[in-house]
Amino acid sequence: MPNKPPKLEGCSYTDNLSTVKRQISSAASAARRSPAEISLVAVSKTFQADRIKPILASGHLFFGENRVQEAVEKWNPLKLLYPDVRLHLIGSLQSNKVSEAMALFDVIETLDRPKLAQAIARERDRTKQCPNLLIQVNTGEEPQKGGVLPDRIDDFIERCQTEFDLTVRGLMCIPPLGEEPSLHFGLLREIGRRHDVERLSMGMSNDFEIAIRFGATHVRIGTAIFGQRGLGDSQI
Repeated sequence: MPNKPPKLEGCSYTDNLSTVKRQISSAASAARRSPAEISLVAVSKTFQADRIKPILASGHLFFGENRVQEAVEKWNPLKLLYPDVRLHLIGSLQSNKVSEAMALFDVIETLDRPKLAQAIARERDRTKQCPNLLIQVNTGEEPQKGGVLPDRIDDFIERCQTEFDLTVRGLMCIPPLGEEPSLHFGLLREIGRRHDVERLSMGMSNDFEIAIRFGATHVRIGTAIFGQRGLGDSQI
């Protein structure tokens, strides 16, 4: 069963971060993997700079955000203090926000449609720069979620590579709530193997140990580090 996030009362955010890192190391060892193969993306969406600064001060540099505008306002000042920060966009990206997103983020994990691929390619051609790109796969085929459906992923990857000349670095998924996550992690792993794509962003606060067993190279963890968000937010 998925693990539960640790209780946060009385703990500092850096203590929580250390606990999660130990859990990642233990899960990696159990899977006969090196912990160095797994990047922890601390999901700082909705949290203000005062919660993030202790994590930055501890030396952690990988963070995930959902919304471009929130990230721009929050991280432009922080990156002046911590220029080595690496930001992942893990929320849906609108085509009209591509320019801002590509200027700020080092990784875009939610490429999921031709219109967005075209906009990214145009901005890359204009600026001669491009973040690392991961394709989001809607492994649960949920209509309310973004992501490419599994039966269309092969064609979409080929189109990204041939029509838009984009390099696909990896894949990302978010399993449906209440379903066994290993089924979805296994599916993402198989798609990655089929296309010789090594980076797999999968696993959140409740299931990252399972994701590591299935080959996750990036785990996206927020609640177990920063605490609970509003009732409408997922427990990343």
